[in-house]
Amino acid sequence: MVRLLTWVRDFAFLLVATMTVLFFLVRLAGDPAIMLAGPDATPAQLDAVRHAYGFDRGLFEQYLIFALHLLRLDFGASLVDGTPALAKVLETFPASLYLAVMAMGLNLAVSIPVGAWLGQAQGGAARRVAHGILSVMQGFPGFVLALLLVNVFAVGLEWLPAVGYAGPASWVLPVISVASFLAPKLIRVIEANATAAYRSHYVRTAVAIGAGPRTILWRHVMPNALLGAAAVVGAEFAFMVTGLVVIETIFAWPGIGWLLVRSTLNLDFPVVQAIVFIIVIAVFLTNAATEAVQVRLDPRLRGPGAAGGGHG
Repeated sequence: MVRLLTWVRDFAFLLVATMTVLFFLVRLAGDPAIMLAGPDATPAQLDAVRHAYGFDRGLFEQYLIFALHLLRLDFGASLVDGTPALAKVLETFPASLYLAVMAMGLNLAVSIPVGAWLGQAQGGAARRVAHGILSVMQGFPGFVLALLLVNVFAVGLEWLPAVGYAGPASWVLPVISVASFLAPKLIRVIEANATAAYRSHYVRTAVAIGAGPRTILWRHVMPNALLGAAAVVGAEFAFMVTGLVVIETIFAWPGIGWLLVRSTLNLDFPVVQAIVFIIVIAVFLTNAATEAVQVRLDPRLRGPGAAGGGHG
């Protein structure tokens, strides 16, 4: 109960602080009346637009109105098409969530076995080659790989569509692009944790009593290695679920990042504020879930008096 109350308090503070800062920042981006009325609008037309949308009121008064509406989850209507801002964001969020889930699934499917292999490997040419590839991938921007994949598989070979959200064929390139960007870091974390686990006393004890390499790896080493990597997985998932702006833009993926770019360029304040609201909730819930999983798997994180010791 204490942990739950702490989470609620932290979430409330984070939400209020973020939305307050955002409110004042977006109003420094420009005058939305010009975007709404057009560049050729007369001063009288601009004044009429500002009055219609309340932009002619004092900044503090606008903030109070915004805060009262926020309590009712009312972000107003999009300045572009007049649809409710929050509904517009919620329509695009599942696409970002779906991309995040698929990319994380591929990330884990690759990172766990590769990290486990590197953690138990002792030198060798294959290990050096793998480390070289990981170093290149870590320094390779994700959007560059995405563009290369589009040029090769969509433009050159014409095997896969370059853009869209129509079906499995259109999911392949975005998912590979995202997973390839995330996998190197997770692989290195799993490798480091596995290497440390192999040097631990409980693994040496398992070897002494005759446990086989497979048993040692999957029963003693990997549970501890994955526990240490849980925070990385949570951070990566939070990063993806909040919108992969560049990747979604390259592939015209109709997610929250793609919508954020369009709304920012159009100075669509209500939609931008609704997007950040959803992002704050998604990040907080992801971090809370990650912490809960870590506490569940490792009793040492529960505080004084909790059971200690690693997996053995």
